[in-house]
Amino acid sequence: MERERGGAIVIGGSGGLGRATVRRLARDWAHLDLTVRKNACAAADLTKELSDQSSVVSHQLDIGDENRLAEVLRVAHSRSGALRAIVFSSGMHIPQVYVSKLLAEQWREAVQTELMGFIALVRYALPILRETGGCIVNVGSVAPHWFVIGDALSSVPKAGAEALCRAVAKEEGRYGVRVNTVAPGIMRVGIGGQLMETIYSSEIWENSRRSTPLQRFGDGEDIAGAVAFLCSSEAEFITGQTLIADGGLSL
Repeated sequence: MERERGGAIVIGGSGGLGRATVRRLARDWAHLDLTVRKNACAAADLTKELSDQSSVVSHQLDIGDENRLAEVLRVAHSRSGALRAIVFSSGMHIPQVYVSKLLAEQWREAVQTELMGFIALVRYALPILRETGGCIVNVGSVAPHWFVIGDALSSVPKAGAEALCRAVAKEEGRYGVRVNTVAPGIMRVGIGGQLMETIYSSEIWENSRRSTPLQRFGDGEDIAGAVAFLCSSEAEFITGQTLIADGGLSL
């Protein structure tokens, strides 16, 4: 299979969805960068694992450090010759709390990580993507489309990121820049997997599985395939869209 031109980067490449996305993109891109906040060992293992498929480099990054974010994007652009695909898969564990009980500090932390981090990424990425005619894929959530009680802290910032994707798609399309969102449903990996172990009973989760038309929860590969498609040249006429990958749960 012919490789995509240039390089790609996954912001948040050590989580469950991030790792699956890195593994999938390594098949398509000769140059692939990824960022991690703390898990340097996981990043090292991943780069070693994929060394025979792609030139993979990891970078330490706290998404709140804008100077470091700008530097990482510059390095990835220079290393690949043309950074053409940027995947935002960064996030945090979100407690399931009713709106009436949420504290201002919890809102600030969630918005800073889930939304302001993405806003900063867009701001620093656009000059590069205008030059390369590249794309951004935001890994969001089905939560803004299929709301679960107690999930406002997750769904509100992700809804904002989705709206930003549509705004950028409309404004930057004249430069060949595409921006889309992949919205996962209930996942068995990453933050979703953590939630299964910490909240609700097994009976509630089983009822949710049965309510899903495909009768299962998602794996990292389910999301990675959707992300890879939107990053690829096969999706060159797709922008401003949200691809809901939830097994039909939100129907």
